[in-house]
Amino acid sequence: MSRDRDFAGKVVLITGAGTGMGAATAELLAERGANVVLIGRREKPLRETEVRVNATGSRALVMPLDVTDAQALQQAVDEVVRHFGALHYAVNNAGTASEHADIPDLTINTWNYTLQVNLSSLFYALKAELPAIAAAGGGAVVNVSSVYADRGLPFRSAYSASKHGVRGLTRTAAHDWVSRGIRINELQPGVIDTPMTNEQGTPGEVDKIALTIPAQRIGAPREIATAVAFLLSDDASYVNGAHLAVDGGFLD
Repeated sequence: MSRDRDFAGKVVLITGAGTGMGAATAELLAERGANVVLIGRREKPLRETEVRVNATGSRALVMPLDVTDAQALQQAVDEVVRHFGALHYAVNNAGTASEHADIPDLTINTWNYTLQVNLSSLFYALKAELPAIAAAGGGAVVNVSSVYADRGLPFRSAYSASKHGVRGLTRTAAHDWVSRGIRINELQPGVIDTPMTNEQGTPGEVDKIALTIPAQRIGAPREIATAVAFLLSDDASYVNGAHLAVDGGFLD
């Protein structure tokens, strides 16, 4: 199958679409024909992504909102169906890094906020997305977690716990919805060159981390986008409930 326009006529909702992996995924899927719904907290970066999407000839719908607001996500999906006529795919990508702290020093507010953004928001999104995708005849969902869904990240207990939770949520949803025509998979990015990665690292820290990865470099957002596109595409028609690490061998 030619991949030039294999998502033509389809509608994809992407959370965390303003920067990094979400923005790269929106651009790639738009290049391949999809109309994309851009969701995130800040309107300015979403508008910047919108410009790049529109340049491909596809259409973008910008929806600034807080993904921890379940009602706002439901209203957004309802509006997507009204605007485009259907929803076929979703990429639940929004996340936060949490703070570096030992468990006794981690505040309850930080714990709750990290779980809300990284795990509960995916549950809220799925609640809204899955019935809409089923009504469109089926499709696929990618939940973006992290390589730290497979191991503990030192002094980031809230982050690692939330990403482990995405694994369980994804597997259960995949089991429950495949009979209704929806495949649901988990993507585990490694260390990727995104604003969040660079903001969290001290000067030179990201370069040092890169040397510990077998590939000897950190990943590019476009490399995550191509993996997302595969999991959404018909090429992955028998892939369901899986977790795919895109990490340069980090977990090896």
